[in-house]
Amino acid sequence: MVEESLAHTTWDCTYHIVWIPKYRRKVLYGECRREVIEVVRTLLSNKKIAIVEGAVCSDHIHLSVRIPPKYSVAEIMGYVKGKSALMLFDRHPEWRRRIGRDRSFWARGYYVSTIGLNEDVIKKYIQNQEESDKIGADT
Repeated sequence: MVEESLAHTTWDCTYHIVWIPKYRRKVLYGECRREVIEVVRTLLSNKKIAIVEGAVCSDHIHLSVRIPPKYSVAEIMGYVKGKSALMLFDRHPEWRRRIGRDRSFWARGYYVSTIGLNEDVIKKYIQNQEESDKIGADT
């Protein structure tokens, strides 16, 4: 457990967050996967949010992040999903045919849970997502 501090606060707020592309389409592979990783990293670093662990599967994203208490999870997810969709469609307008005509890349909503004492278990789960995704694609 790593504690950080702000001006008058010591904190350790780590979250496991999962979200999906619109209609859970399997579009997060190849060039799209690399672009999504780059965009999400950039957006989170702009807000000084540390990525503890992450995995981009073909139809969903897992992130373990440390969000300072001055931000809410909803605020960060709105920022990441909104800005990343705009950035991805600006870079690749041809993706609109794959995802949809409007500028929404992500489905509404997300899953979030706090990480406490089981941080190592969740890290391993996220790391194993790519392997299980590859196994599932073979069948």
